[in-house]
Amino acid sequence: MHDVDFYFDVMCPWAYQTSKWIREARAERPIKVHWRFFSLEEVNREETKKHPWERPWSYGWSMLRVAALLRRADDGNELVDHFYEVAGRVLHEEGVKVHTPQGLASVLEEIGQDPDLVEAAVADATTSADVLADHEAAVARGGYGVPTLVIDGSCVLFGPVIAPAPTGAAAGRLWDAVVAWAEFPHLYEMRRPKTAQDWQHIETSFAPYLNARDWRSVQNPVP
Repeated sequence: MHDVDFYFDVMCPWAYQTSKWIREARAERPIKVHWRFFSLEEVNREETKKHPWERPWSYGWSMLRVAALLRRADDGNELVDHFYEVAGRVLHEEGVKVHTPQGLASVLEEIGQDPDLVEAAVADATTSADVLADHEAAVARGGYGVPTLVIDGSCVLFGPVIAPAPTGAAAGRLWDAVVAWAEFPHLYEMRRPKTAQDWQHIETSFAPYLNARDWRSVQNPVP
């Protein structure tokens, strides 16, 4: 059995595709996924802007605060899994503005939870502390974006970055490739150049997300 810490931000379309893949992969391989939080708003914050926890409402950070409250339940990891699965689908496939209090309330209703948990999460300062603790743990291990995976507590990988997510047996084979990469601690990077056709594919795949978002994407240079 492999234990995987999966760091995500609901706002990221790439992380969403990777989350779809790892759910498929765990049906094909012995994998236990632990859902962890990471803030793209914080790592890509411009110097003149407030930290996300200093704002009364911050799109990705507030969504993660709701997930942090859910994670405190006895079946919290499974609740976060279901929350992310639904919130990601609503944003990245249906193009609905899930990053509002009303949008999140609808997600909670769909997964059978009290929609008032949105207000409760935002009123509870400790939910911000939970998100920040996860985020800082990832950064301390070299994480700079999502999806970030920590496999068996030691191997930290960014990716896989893929769209659409492979399913069934193909998802299992991609997991095998990821584990093979993990065998080589000094294999730092291997990338496929993106052609004009690739960019068109990405734009088409992410069209619902691009139509629904209310933010400008900012991405700092990676290490």
